[in-house]
Amino acid sequence: MKAGAVIFAKDLSRISRFYEGLFGFEVVNFEQDHVVLDSPNFMLTVHSIPEDIAATIEIADPPVLRSETAVKLVFFVPSLCTVREAAGTLGGGLNPPELEWCFQGNKVCDGYDPEGNVLQFREFT
Repeated sequence: MKAGAVIFAKDLSRISRFYEGLFGFEVVNFEQDHVVLDSPNFMLTVHSIPEDIAATIEIADPPVLRSETAVKLVFFVPSLCTVREAAGTLGGGLNPPELEWCFQGNKVCDGYDPEGNVLQFREFT
């Protein structure tokens, strides 16, 4: 058993590639409406938003951040610097180093995926 989450996306392929590339998730199931990404400790399902709803959503470049949500995914990473570089090449981003802070002994910084979903990254020590 492991923790997991489901994230809904307008562009299923782009969001799946972002999480796969940034965290090294393995694609274990790819269907027309969802992709299951797996790692030893976490399983992420990226599910497409129904077409009629997706048609009403516009994704800007860079995306408008969806910071007014009830949930923020948290990922522990070896290096915020490495994530900052990789996220940018995959269509997302990470706040600059001056916006990092310390929480429970970890260096922490918020970022976002290509559709503007806000994520938190914690550099483990």
